[in-house]
Amino acid sequence: MTRLDRAPHQILTVKEVARELRCSKAHVFNAIAGRVRNVTRLPAIRMGRRKLIRRASLETWIETNELDFASRATLPSEPGTDSVCARKEDFHA
Repeated sequence: MTRLDRAPHQILTVKEVARELRCSKAHVFNAIAGRVRNVTRLPAIRMGRRKLIRRASLETWIETNELDFASRATLPSEPGTDSVCARKEDFHA
């Protein structure tokens, strides 16, 4: 890709976004609609039924969700807890 191809004002189709994110177009439509769990809505320009995404919005969205995921990742607080932080002894009584 040339520098011009990655201009922040560039408008991308859902197919192009899906290719960049390495996912399906349906998954991109779900992200636009806010139906992907633990991910913020992907900003889009709506032109009737067609959805378009500004490259700058896509890049900001990627960075935001990357940072949010890192902040949500937590480890159990005690050695005797499992992934949902319930004491294992409570289930083996």
